[in-house]
Order: sequence, then structure tokens, then C-alpha cells
Amino acid sequence: MISKLTDHKEAYVWIWLPGETHPVVAGRITQNGNNYGFNYGFNYGASYLERDAAIPIYDSELPLRRGLIEPAAGLAMASCLRDGSPDAWGRRVIINRLMGAKATETETSDINELTYLLESGSDRIGALDFQHSATEYVPRLKAEASYEELLEAAERIEQGAPLTPALDQALNHGTSIGGARPKALIDNGKHKTIAKFSSSTDIYSVVKAEFIAMKLAALCNLNVAPVSMISAAGKDVLLIERFDRLKSEAGWQRRAMVSTLTMLGLDEMMARYASYEDLAEIIRHRFTKPKETLKELYGRIVFNILCGNTDDHARNHAAFWDGEMLTLTPAYDICPQGRTGNEATQAMLIKGENRMSTLHSCLMAAPDFLLNEKEAKSIIDNQLATIASEWKELCEEAKLTETDRKLFVGRQFLNSYCIEGLGAEHSALREGFESARAQLLC
Repeated sequence: MISKLTDHKEAYVWIWLPGETHPVVAGRITQNGNNYGFNYGFNYGASYLERDAAIPIYDSELPLRRGLIEPAAGLAMASCLRDGSPDAWGRRVIINRLMGAKATETETSDINELTYLLESGSDRIGALDFQHSATEYVPRLKAEASYEELLEAAERIEQGAPLTPALDQALNHGTSIGGARPKALIDNGKHKTIAKFSSSTDIYSVVKAEFIAMKLAALCNLNVAPVSMISAAGKDVLLIERFDRLKSEAGWQRRAMVSTLTMLGLDEMMARYASYEDLAEIIRHRFTKPKETLKELYGRIVFNILCGNTDDHARNHAAFWDGEMLTLTPAYDICPQGRTGNEATQAMLIKGENRMSTLHSCLMAAPDFLLNEKEAKSIIDNQLATIASEWKELCEEAKLTETDRKLFVGRQFLNSYCIEGLGAEHSALREGFESARAQLLC
């Protein structure tokens, strides 16, 4: 069975154009290559190119033109198409369904990228979907399932156990969204949300840590996706409101998006080269409201460092794409990470080759974001004051245990490494940090 499923040589790309509630076919991806390696070229369809409203999927990679468009040097597939492919969790669910729970890494290496695109759910992030047909759009729909049933399905995947057909269909709906943790897509008619589940491997309350971090980020005046938290089957579930969907009288519209990895012309193998400095340069030239966007992004870097989110990789930043300009999306996946020592590094470079998770790194990078030192310090001071004043109430709202509270404070949130490298000229900043940290520890 698996040999047939992995033998996909082409896939058709369907797109929701701005303001539309139904997709149209945009073009075709084709697999090229041999046993020494594959790449995936793309052709726009003639009918799409003739549309007055047609937009490029992303003009830096796939400009509107006839003929085969090969991926850029070093890439196997245009990154704007790869943005729509599942990541670790989604691939795990697909592998479980296609090959069984005990599939080896050698066996799973036979699954090509087109299979992941065609076997994942249709309600993926952004405005693209991938189909077998150029003429008939057939969405891969989910079965209705309760949170408890979705949790059960996620646990079975983690344990390497097979799923019932109903649970498989329900969980498969969430395979198209990124990330490594168990999740599913929820549609209650008025809102579309992403549900993130506790994992059986968690050694602390990861869901509550992300809930608190996302809430604190919003209170720090950052543009953040709204979140809430519920309990199901005695476990925490984080609900994140989707910002890539718009409800209209005619139905749901989908907003096109590209990741920072795409904007930087990189893929997963090159992700270590992703840089906030380079992203800031793109923002100055290609984004709407560049000055405000630079300040917002700088605030996010500061907050990631203060809350211990070192998983700020380039697929965890994205922008809306309207065919001409980019606009930064709300922040998402702000999840404090566990650490064994004090020293930490961010997933993206901050300035030059420096990625150290310190406020000193932030201050050195401030000019890239059109900020002087006074403005940069003000952003840091305001975040420290907000975290200190809102911490206790948010911990109570999250029903955080005393054990987790002690674990979070000083390890993830306001780790002492944040102020490493600050000199005597930054004594006021150091004192503000220590004061905020002391309030969290009370």
C-alpha cells in the first residue's frame, strides 16, 4: 500500500484569492530527479494566469509567468509551497496511518514531499491546498470529535498505537498545521481555533506555560493571537484563535501567508542561518507600515528572551501576503522552553553571528529596528514591569501549581542569564530586571 501512496509525481495547487470563499487551481507541482535526489518544479496554469485577480503565490519565488519555475539553488521545493506542508506532528500522524505505528526511519524516508502535501488535511495554514485534480476540488474533511476523543487519538499516536478510522479522520484534520506537539483544528461555526494538547512526555505543564506567555505578551502590547485554556479528560488544552481565516456572509475566506523562512529564501536545512537582522531589512523594503512593524518585531525578540522562548525559529514568524506587500501576522507559538543550564541561545540570529538569549544582544541590535538605546530600554522596562505586575493573577487564572510556578520563575521566565553582559552603564536595566524577578519569586 505504501508504495502506491508514495508514488506521487505531481500535485495541483489550489488557492483562495483575496476576498474569495472558494478556491481556484493555480498550477501544478511536479517531481523531477532520480535516485541521487529530487526537486519539485512548479507551473502556473494558463487559466490562472488569465485571471484578472490572480496573484503570485509569492513573487520572490513564484512570479506570475508561463513555463516551469525551478526552486532556487539549494532548495528542493519553493519554500512558499513547503510552508503548506505538515511538520513533525502532522508527519507522525500521516506515517502512523500509511505505514503503521512501528515504521522505521528507513521506511519513512521513502515518503516524498508530495505525499505529505496530499495526505494532510485541507484546512491548512494560509490560502493554499493541494489536490490530485486540476478540475475538481475535493477537500479532505475531518470527522466530528470531542476534545476527549482528540486527546485519546493524540496519546495513541505518541504511544505508537493504531487509530480507529473515526479517530484517524478526526486527528488527520490537524496534520496540515506546523509544529512538533500534538494538536488539532477546531471549528465551532463562529471561530476557528488550533487546539494544542498536553503530551505524555511533558515533565511540566507546557500548555500552561504557553498560555501564560501568550497572555503576558498581549499585556505587553504585542500583537498576539488570542488564547484560552480548557480542561478535557483531566488534561489541559490550549485554544489559539486562527488569524488566517475571515468569516464573511458568503463563507470563510483564507488569508495567504508566508513564513520568515520563505522570506529569507531558506529551508529547514538552512534554518540556522535565519537572522532577525536580515528580516528587519526585508521589513524596511517589503512590508506595510515598516517602522511600526520593526518596533513590534523588536518587542517580540525581547519578550521571547524574557519568557525563555528559545524556539523562535523562522517558521514561527510569518506575514500575510496580498500579492504585492507583506504584513506581519500576530505572534504565535510563544512557548517557554525547558533548560538545564542558564546559558541559552535563540533559534534565529539576533545580530551578526550572535544569537545569545540576553538583553545585551537586544540592545546591540536596536539600530537594525530603527530604535535608539533609549527607545529600546523603554520597551524592555515596560515588559519587565508588565510581567511583574500581571504574573500572580495569570498564574491563578491558569491554576498553576506551586511546583510549576517555582519551576517557571527564574528558569524560563526571567532567567538570570537575560542580564548577562550588561555593563555598569546599564545598571538601571539590571536593577529593573532583578526587581521584577524578585516580585515573581514572592
